[in-house]
Amino acid sequence: MNGLSEDIKFRRILLKLSGEALMGGREFGLETETVGRIAGEVKSVLDLGCEVCLVIGGGNIFRGIEAASQGLERGTADYMGMLATVINALAMQGALERIGVHTRVQSAIPMSTVCEPYIRRRASRHMEKGRVVIFAAGTGSPYFTTDTAAALRAVEMDCDALFKGTQVDGVYSADPHKVSDAVRYDSLSYHDVLTQDLQVMDASAISLSRENEIPILVFSLHNSGEFANVVKGQGRFTIIRKDG
Repeated sequence: MNGLSEDIKFRRILLKLSGEALMGGREFGLETETVGRIAGEVKSVLDLGCEVCLVIGGGNIFRGIEAASQGLERGTADYMGMLATVINALAMQGALERIGVHTRVQSAIPMSTVCEPYIRRRASRHMEKGRVVIFAAGTGSPYFTTDTAAALRAVEMDCDALFKGTQVDGVYSADPHKVSDAVRYDSLSYHDVLTQDLQVMDASAISLSRENEIPILVFSLHNSGEFANVVKGQGRFTIIRKDG
């Protein structure tokens, strides 16, 4: 593993991506160019000396909540969504390994033919060796989102922060694409997010992060180099932490 750069703020981090982040200009599925670009962003942070793990959603392939609302039994729908996250994890693994980044996929639902089972100590050891670990299949249980899975894995991996890559450069009071005068926040407390019902991550993910005092940094995936900038405390982002 590379030596730790002096200007980075976090040693071990978890990056949470939505499945939609992998679609690029498509309406469904994966865009290879976009997956490759994000892999390059991850490599740039790894090159700073950070230890990195990822959780990726599956909404670009299947959304369990939407399917459940249309009559499919919720538990079954959620398991289908978990399988979609495995597809995305394998795609990201392929993109990372094409650029020389050693990567392991660990699934909360055992499927030994395609990836490792989730084992906390093994995952931590992979990261110590400079490998990127991608956690797939959410928590392995229905009724939990990949946001909650990201917060849970960040706690289990003893991460210094949880990074959420989004479509905008931080947290706003409303969707800035729809509300022209939406207010952007530089920092918030966990309490602010919960009481104002800001749509950053679901309430259980925020609560779990608060209980374990893991800061959440929200930034835009669309700006090249922004992930590395935010790791160094630069660029544009919103930080959510105990004292705001």
